[in-house]
Amino acid sequence: MTNLSTVVKDGAPRTRPLELTSSPRQSALGGLLVCRYRWGLSRWAKFVLLIIVLAIAAIAFLNVYPFLAITERVDADVLVVEGWVHPYAIRVGTEEFKNHSYQRVFTTGGPVVGIGGYINDYQTAASVGTNLLKKAGIPAERVQMVPSHVMGRDRTYSSAIALRDWLREHDMQVRSLNIVTEGAHARRTRLLFEKALGPGISVGVIAANSPDYNTKRWWHYSEGVEDVIDEGVAYVYAKFFFHP
Repeated sequence: MTNLSTVVKDGAPRTRPLELTSSPRQSALGGLLVCRYRWGLSRWAKFVLLIIVLAIAAIAFLNVYPFLAITERVDADVLVVEGWVHPYAIRVGTEEFKNHSYQRVFTTGGPVVGIGGYINDYQTAASVGTNLLKKAGIPAERVQMVPSHVMGRDRTYSSAIALRDWLREHDMQVRSLNIVTEGAHARRTRLLFEKALGPGISVGVIAANSPDYNTKRWWHYSEGVEDVIDEGVAYVYAKFFFHP
């Protein structure tokens, strides 16, 4: 802290600052308590810091859905459609196949929810997705279902493992593929497929946005809030805590 001393010059007293010196440390209770001087933020600095934090939070809030619902294609002739998706995503997958030079479409997914577990391949999301794609106009010989037998946690990863095993069993060499999935699920889907397929296969993803709410104002809709919260938490888990 700065001390002031009084001096007399030309008959008028004036004050001048002394050099900044550190006060001796004070202690009490045998040294258990210590008093020190420290620097702290001023009210103005705290206000500026608060504005910066709020600005960063607002930017993150407005960009969380585009971050999760990523669309990044790679150059590929293989398309994967997650079989559990809703009809609007099936339509996106159909248009994706028709508008690009894909040679093969795979559908993935485990047992249909509500049947209590795996019964047979035809009661899986992969089978449901295959039938929907065929009805949408994709030639039957171009579609291959790859069902997973796993129900419960880590379903997306299990579906990716089933696809990896199918490719190996049929000695099909794939260097890249694109996956169609639903909106905010996209980034997590790509991450888990990359983990399952390994570095030898480049993975792209196409996010099919729900027509039930405006994705630019997702916080105005209960479906949007649920999607962002669920998928945001699930992505953090898959990114930092999930180890196959």
